[in-house]
Amino acid sequence: MKVSKLLGERYKERAYEIESQNLMTRGGYIKQVGNGIYSLLPPAKRIAAKIEKIIREEMDAIDGQEVLLPVAMPADLWKLSGRFESVGSELLRFRDRGGADMVLGMTHEEAAVHLAMNIAGTYQKYPFMIYQIQTKFRDEPRARGGLIRVREFTMKDAYSFHTSQADLEAYYARCHRAYECIFARAGLPEMVSVASDSGMMGGKVSHEFMFLTPIGEDTIVLCDACGYRANIEAADSVIHNETPAALEALREVETFDKTSIEDVATLLGVCPEQVCKAVVYQRNMDDRFVLVFCRGDVEVSETKLRNFLKAEIHPAADLSNANLCVGSIGPAGLSANADIYYDASLRDAGNLVCGANRDGFHRMGFTPARDLPNVAYISVAEAKPGGICPECGAMALRVERGIEVGNIFQLGKRYTETMGMTYDDESGQRVHPTMGCYGIGVGRLMASVCEAKHDAYGPIWPITVAPWQVQICALRTDDPAVRTAADALYAELQTAGVEVLFDDRAVSPGFMFSDADLLGAPIRIIISPKTMARGAYELTTRDKRIREDIAPDNALQSVLDLIAKLEMEISAQVPDRI
Repeated sequence: MKVSKLLGERYKERAYEIESQNLMTRGGYIKQVGNGIYSLLPPAKRIAAKIEKIIREEMDAIDGQEVLLPVAMPADLWKLSGRFESVGSELLRFRDRGGADMVLGMTHEEAAVHLAMNIAGTYQKYPFMIYQIQTKFRDEPRARGGLIRVREFTMKDAYSFHTSQADLEAYYARCHRAYECIFARAGLPEMVSVASDSGMMGGKVSHEFMFLTPIGEDTIVLCDACGYRANIEAADSVIHNETPAALEALREVETFDKTSIEDVATLLGVCPEQVCKAVVYQRNMDDRFVLVFCRGDVEVSETKLRNFLKAEIHPAADLSNANLCVGSIGPAGLSANADIYYDASLRDAGNLVCGANRDGFHRMGFTPARDLPNVAYISVAEAKPGGICPECGAMALRVERGIEVGNIFQLGKRYTETMGMTYDDESGQRVHPTMGCYGIGVGRLMASVCEAKHDAYGPIWPITVAPWQVQICALRTDDPAVRTAADALYAELQTAGVEVLFDDRAVSPGFMFSDADLLGAPIRIIISPKTMARGAYELTTRDKRIREDIAPDNALQSVLDLIAKLEMEISAQVPDRI
């Protein structure tokens, strides 16, 4: 490809704060069509194609069979699974011209079960895995960051079917390793796997593959002592309280207009850990109030609470019908129009400050075991930095941000049971298969690579996913010797199968190099009157590790050797397949 013919423009002005979005917009990779909807220009399409090739090779290596499932599906499939009603507004529902309910696929469990239902009727067909690379649509309310969080996206999703949980677990481990291979081959070996919440997908075991970065939307809890890693939505909150030897009597104290945890704690000379706070939610389905008491220094995880209740919730906005004294809600003597729960962060605590259920007052000396002896505790608090690791017990938890690029789930029989998929086992009994599912966002992986591999001037694409392996920068194309040499090398590299971009424009060196930085080819060859005068071409790498003169007669071999070297560096980071 010649730059003079390349569709898209590059410019210097910074467009966005998130660097991958900024560079991919400035570099002519993506163009926004609407909120969370993008067109891919040739550089991005070439990167996506390479990522998809890597994904296909790794899925095929674990016995995957590629299929193509429809984007638009009859709602009846989703009604069978129960997700037509349970999934929120992220699922785009519509009616066709005949009035039938339809959905646009944001994920394809239902379609995968439908495909496999009539073609895997006997145990002899199992196990098997089908996968696709397909367009999805999720009506995401918080689209941001270019390709990091979008509404329409390309995704690899795979679905495996098994005759036992043990077989699923063995395959799950193979797929986990395949994901590690995919990310390493794409140039992101630093991707981490974390335990996660299964959410609307179902199942009890799931992992997310996270690229750790300050601009990530997910919060990851890590323990440096033992290597524990989990999404904060799934990380256990471990809190050990020591019941005071001398328990105070429960008594009211005046707190005037102080209502916040911090203000009340300061007024009474205690720390937030010595406060029992109340958090109020409502169920989406009926607006029923849900009241959670927890220790004052922890936060309630809405995801954990949602999973416990098996219902969608939202923070309560209007408490006028809840019979609650806002700013002084306490567990003792409470008569509220709400379902009441107590987080495990209060277990064994004593001499706490809590609300008195009347304006201007709080209570001191609250001890849950004594004052509410029949309380059953639930665990809905978020883990916090410096907290106790649920794996090793060390007080070593830390928190980082991350971008979720892939996820894997052990679904169990949720979909096969609700949709009636069965097979004949060895005894001739009709039984439901067990499922796993496995997803990777192609565009999000591309953006994550850009986020991880760039400098102040543009992306530094790994050789395995770069839109072009080599860029020729011909300075002074009006010089016959330069033009002849550049044309000859361009033709030679193309004949040898090298992916080469040739900047043949009559522009200044600074302009040309600025564009080359934004296009990010890992290898650059500079041909100019100066290099010609010394009988050489200049060979450099985008990351500036290599800069040397090469002989024109040996230019092709020099390039091939450097490509092989860069590819070997990537391969050295790829783990062995299982």
